[in-house]
Amino acid sequence: MPTGYVCSSAHPVRLPHSAIALRLPPLTAGKKPKQRGRPAQTPPLNLLNRLRDFKPQTLAFMADFRVPVDNNQAERDVRMIKVKQKTSGGFRTLEGAKNFARIRGYLSTARKNAVNVFGAIREAFSGQPFIPFCASQ
Repeated sequence: MPTGYVCSSAHPVRLPHSAIALRLPPLTAGKKPKQRGRPAQTPPLNLLNRLRDFKPQTLAFMADFRVPVDNNQAERDVRMIKVKQKTSGGFRTLEGAKNFARIRGYLSTARKNAVNVFGAIREAFSGQPFIPFCASQ
C-alpha cells in the first residue's frame, strides 16, 4: 500500500494514502437547530422603523430653528475626552476626570455662546465667571 507523509510541527507521521484521501463530513453537517423568536430585521428596515416612530424628533429642526440639523457639535464635544483618554491612557482619579469634564464643559459653553474663551477663563479666575443666559420659553 502506498504511503504519504503528514507533517506536524516537529515529527512527520507516516500514514497510508487511503487515510489521507478519506473525506470526512463537515462538523456542522445536518440541520441547524431551530432558532427561537422572530427573525432579525435588516438594518435599512430598522432605520425606516425608527424614522417612522420618531418622526417629530427627527424633523424637529424644521419647526424649531434652534435645533441643529446634525449632531456634529455633540460629537466634537466628546472627541476631546476620547483623545485625552487615548493619549494619556485615561484619568488617574475620578476627581481628575470630573475636573477635566467641568473645565471642558465651561469652555464649550462659552464657545457656543460666542464668548471669547480666554476672556471667559480670565473672568473665572477673577471671580466673575461667564454664566450663560437662559431664555424662558
